[in-house]
Amino acid sequence: MQLYIGNKNYSTWSLRAWLLLEKFGLDYEEIKLNLATESFYQTLEGISPTLKVPVLVDGDVAIWETLAILEYINESYLSGAALPKSAPERARARALCAEVHSSFGALKNALPMNIRAKRYVEANSQVRKDIHRVETIFTEQMHRDGQKGEWLFGEWSMVDAMFAPVCLRFDTYGVELSACARKYVEQVLACPVLSRWRDQALLEEEVVQCNETGVDR
Repeated sequence: MQLYIGNKNYSTWSLRAWLLLEKFGLDYEEIKLNLATESFYQTLEGISPTLKVPVLVDGDVAIWETLAILEYINESYLSGAALPKSAPERARARALCAEVHSSFGALKNALPMNIRAKRYVEANSQVRKDIHRVETIFTEQMHRDGQKGEWLFGEWSMVDAMFAPVCLRFDTYGVELSACARKYVEQVLACPVLSRWRDQALLEEEVVQCNETGVDR
């Protein structure tokens, strides 16, 4: 398998696919491209119809959308281990993955992932609404009946991969959270696999100017 990703400092969707592969110790080749460069688009021509990352290439199969990549890896290589065992819990997990994928536009736009930075951005009402919804998800999941473990569904899952970039955003911009939500964010940030990604992001020097928002804090 080959996984095409963008800069580790900025590329949220790349991180999600990378985390799943790394957490389960799967064998693959990482191909990192510099975002918003001519070579980025040239390399992806003929591989991804959207010219976006991540892209997973497995033999003659190319998958260019993050949720589809996660589902493919889970079904083809993990025997379903990246989702809860029961059908109701799997449905709930998939609903949360889809919500991350399709929602939180105000948060994503106002607080782009920027691991190297510590910034402040004045959050408008829509951003605060998105933050509150994420807090609610974290709190509800960690307080559900029968919840065991430190992750959103007990064992680490695709859902934790989908929310990892959100946690990194909260860290970059110093977002104030409820105690339960903060505890979960700290658990995500302490993950050794995620720490490897963060360490590699800190070594990058490329700058994508549109993601350099806010003022230093």
